[in-house]
Order: sequence, then structure tokens, then C-alpha cells
Amino acid sequence: MSAPGRDIHVAPWAGEWTDDDRDANFKSDIALYAHADPLLTLANLGEAIGVPVGGLVHYVLARWASAGSAALLEIGPSMINRMWEQVETADTADTDEARLAAYDALKQMLSWLRLPLQDESS
Repeated sequence: MSAPGRDIHVAPWAGEWTDDDRDANFKSDIALYAHADPLLTLANLGEAIGVPVGGLVHYVLARWASAGSAALLEIGPSMINRMWEQVETADTADTDEARLAAYDALKQMLSWLRLPLQDESS
């Protein structure tokens, strides 16, 4: 798969989607930022640190696009699968009780993952 051309038109998007669109949350988030102009921030940052806007845009896109892979490397595939099993079990049961049990299991897993980040004095 080859990447599209290097010249792109950066434009806000606030399109429409249906309630049953599986990507509705993501599209809603995209539309939320439609009124922001990220190029102003990048231009100011680029001027301040001596990096062209195009270099900053490339960095931001590359970092965002690779974030999922980075998270997988940090957490590890077995933990991701253990967490996902909780979600699948709750979805299969399709009850509030199962969802609450999955929430509790995920909360416990995350508390263990978060433990090294906690301030020892708290």
C-alpha cells in the first residue's frame, strides 16, 4: 500500500453520520475540532523552535498514527487480550450485571498497571 501524495489540503470536517454508525464517536470527535486551527499553533511552535510547519505536521501525524502500536508495545498483547476478554464476556451476556463485573475487572487490572505510577506518599 502506498501513501497518498505528500501535498494534502488540511480542512476541517463537520459532516453528518447516523446514530448506528459504528464510527460515530470518532466522527463526532473529528467534528468537535472543526473550529480549531491547528496550523496557527504549529506555525507558532515551528517559529519558536526553528522547525518548519511541514516537519511538525509530519511529526504530529506520525505520532498520532502510531499511538495504538506504541500502547500495544507498552501494555503487551497478553494484557490487552485479558482486558478485551472482560469486554467480550460482558457483551455476550448483555446484562448490566455483566457490564458492572467487567468494569470491576478492568478497574482492578488498570489499578495494577497504574501502581508504579502512583506517588508513594499517597
